[in-house]
Amino acid sequence: MSLVDVPDVFIGSTDDDHTFVVLNRPLRGARRMLIAAGFAARTVGGRTVYLLPPGTPEDANEKAGIAMYGLLAHTHDLVDLSRTTRWNPKGPAPGPDLRFAFTGPVLTATAATDEARSLLGRHGFGPSLDGTSYGLVTPVDELGLLSAVVRAEAHAHADGIGVRIDLGIPTPDAIPAPPRPASFPVPGSPAGPTRRRPH
Repeated sequence: MSLVDVPDVFIGSTDDDHTFVVLNRPLRGARRMLIAAGFAARTVGGRTVYLLPPGTPEDANEKAGIAMYGLLAHTHDLVDLSRTTRWNPKGPAPGPDLRFAFTGPVLTATAATDEARSLLGRHGFGPSLDGTSYGLVTPVDELGLLSAVVRAEAHAHADGIGVRIDLGIPTPDAIPAPPRPASFPVPGSPAGPTRRRPH
């Protein structure tokens, strides 16, 4: 399983500035809402992905906002880690003080200020041996990883700390394929090995 498969709705961005939405469970009217908001449906790796081409952050923010508003009527399990939808009416933000980067299942964080480093420490991140980056001190699964980033990003925004999240997805074609469905024994077929309880 990849990070994009954890919530009902995952909004992210690729390195080449496409904004994408992945639906991990059927939501009534979602396709219609996303297309009405300006997203195009495309099949990538066996799953339907909804894409916005590169454009201005203001435009991506508005279109993703319209889609999110509609989708929130059907689920609150929605995560937006897209950097392309971050728009500030005061103008472009300077370089981020805090950066999260995913390389496959590995998450690293870097901090440019003492305030950002302190925030990482409060959210369970510790420095690497060479002190150039941070990682979670306690190993976690995909849900724990996603939760840690969402909490730290929300805290950073509340404190006025600039954040950038790089998902490590270069183009839309690199969005991970959906997980394979679990296989279950066919009714009437021999079941797998049974674990016996000790007497």
